[in-house]
Amino acid sequence: MKRLRILLLIAAVISVTSAGWTYYRNSTAATALATAAEGFLDTLSAEQRTIAQLPYEAPQRLQWHFIPLETRKGLQLRDMTESQQAAAHALLRSALSQLGYEKATRIMSLESLLHELEGANRRFARDPLRYYFTVFGDPASTAKWGLSIEGHHLSFNFVVEGDQVVSSTPQVFCTNPAEVKNENQTGIPVGTRILKDEEALAFELVNSLTSEQKQAAIFDATALKEVREPGTPQPPQEPAIGLAAEHMTAAQQKLLRSLLEVYAGAMPAEVADARLAAIDSDGLGTVHFAWAGATEPGIGHYYRLQGPSFVLEFVNTQPDAAGNKANHIHTLWRDMHGDFGVPLQ
Repeated sequence: MKRLRILLLIAAVISVTSAGWTYYRNSTAATALATAAEGFLDTLSAEQRTIAQLPYEAPQRLQWHFIPLETRKGLQLRDMTESQQAAAHALLRSALSQLGYEKATRIMSLESLLHELEGANRRFARDPLRYYFTVFGDPASTAKWGLSIEGHHLSFNFVVEGDQVVSSTPQVFCTNPAEVKNENQTGIPVGTRILKDEEALAFELVNSLTSEQKQAAIFDATALKEVREPGTPQPPQEPAIGLAAEHMTAAQQKLLRSLLEVYAGAMPAEVADARLAAIDSDGLGTVHFAWAGATEPGIGHYYRLQGPSFVLEFVNTQPDAAGNKANHIHTLWRDMHGDFGVPLQ
């Protein structure tokens, strides 16, 4: 099995789309995930494995959230040995691109900053080791198996079948603070912006719009307080709103494409490429850009990008832990055909 996975790992990548679902044949993403998941599970004790590995059909597979929670499914880094933590990080690295992995680990490190900034006002445990790993099913088999890696401000969810990644959503990256504005003892530099491109490119796009385009794109003067329906097994099915890309200039469409690539680029190359290929297949012109709230930093703002195959949302309305206004970002990418590899009915 190990040798077979290594051979598959170097096989040519061929992606195809069938019935609205994107598959990655002979995918390095699928084989790397399976190999890393097997390696992680092999490091665990029997007791740890009962926590970290659940049946594929377990209802916990469809449970997810990025807010602070007292308990979550899976085995947390805090309860692992150093070698087990290394294996868990290898699994996380295999699930994301290098850029995505760097974003994820930097978001984890912000827990130490939150612990410091919140001080006596702290309501939740802030711990960079409070992130949980769950494997659903058997990654060594050709049957479907799933993976969840989750904690405060992160949620990654995958389904693999044989040598195919069949689902990679919900995908969540969040950051508090969005920009580090206060001197601190953690070593995180002032000015750090982990999700900078997700915000800056969107501001550039909305502020490039003409007055007529803004009438179509901006649907509310007040930003939504939160992304829609977080924690639900499937994404909201409301029709797309806002300005269709077919009514944008070539320069604006280029900005839109760059923004999409930032979100997709957090995933392994095959997953990212397949997401973008699905968007291209539907036509970039079908993607809608919707905005609510201020069009400048420091005041609450929200945007949504939606096409037939996906919806992504960004919200920045909450103050950060030091009280700086609109300095706390939540982002997510969801599959309009169905999250968790579960087709919509």
